[in-house]
Amino acid sequence: MSVKIEVPTLGESVVQATVGQILKPAGTVVKADEEIIELETDKVNQVLYAPAAGKVSWSVNIGDTVRVGQTIGFIESGGESFAAAAPPQQQKPSPAAPTAKPSVQPERLQADTRVTRKKMTKLRRVIAEKLVEVKNQTAMLTTFNEVDMSHVMALREKEQSAFQEKHGVKLGFMSFFIKACVSALKEFPAINARIEGEDIVYQNFYDVGVAVGTDKGLMVPVIRDADKLSYAELEKALKDFATKARDGTIAISDLQGGTFTITNGGVYGSLLSTPILNPPQSGILGMHNIVKRAVVVDDVVVARPMMYLALSYDHRIVDGKESIGFLMHIKKFLETLTSLG
Repeated sequence: MSVKIEVPTLGESVVQATVGQILKPAGTVVKADEEIIELETDKVNQVLYAPAAGKVSWSVNIGDTVRVGQTIGFIESGGESFAAAAPPQQQKPSPAAPTAKPSVQPERLQADTRVTRKKMTKLRRVIAEKLVEVKNQTAMLTTFNEVDMSHVMALREKEQSAFQEKHGVKLGFMSFFIKACVSALKEFPAINARIEGEDIVYQNFYDVGVAVGTDKGLMVPVIRDADKLSYAELEKALKDFATKARDGTIAISDLQGGTFTITNGGVYGSLLSTPILNPPQSGILGMHNIVKRAVVVDDVVVARPMMYLALSYDHRIVDGKESIGFLMHIKKFLETLTSLG
């Protein structure tokens, strides 16, 4: 009996994908629910699983574009015997007799190995297209400030043990910044808005995207209604998204929407950078490495753990005064924080 392998629904507004990897080549005997093929979309990669036990056959190749609902292969199911069947052992070829090395110029050999060509993944191509789109279609500017992390670090150290014991997750820095950003977005609503045609759409909700670096590219899972979540709920959501993004199991719906984005180059050691907008959003906050620097406090030079902050914004709807005020609000929020309440 033949069981169809079909392209499933890939998420809202996603109608096609590219065949990224064929995990089980034609002729392979697989078990039900075994990973068989990986599809790439403009949002995320998605693995399909065998709908039954049996022998796989494909009607597509790597790089082909496929559509939702399309039949891309079959499982030739022969009952339970397929589930326990092992792939046939291939006979090892007898070693070939050594042959003389072909006459090739050393210069040519050296040139051939100096470059490696690899086809861009669908995800990487879309990222590239969007970066160019942002550059061409927005009036992006970046403003900078710095924040003294002493209060946050002291509070984090004080609460860490009890926080982990109670909630089963570490108290990181990102939840503090999400809280600070939500507070600032309420004060400066244009940075939480977007342009739609000739209108400015002010969004009275706070769905904050947090950029996560993976081997396959940058992903931005979205924490919905971040203003309604506690520090513990934010940390649990961050941990879950980071795990799924790096494992390749994140859902497309997790990456859609978002009114504002935070990216943390500091985890890689970045001291300062200019983050690029995540369209159609009008603002993105860049966090950076925490470095002890000499600063003047009450006319005394002291060493403090400092972090540079960068806010990139769409100058078409956000003025310089608002962008500076936004960063000053975050700075004040973090430098005067005394509790998790």
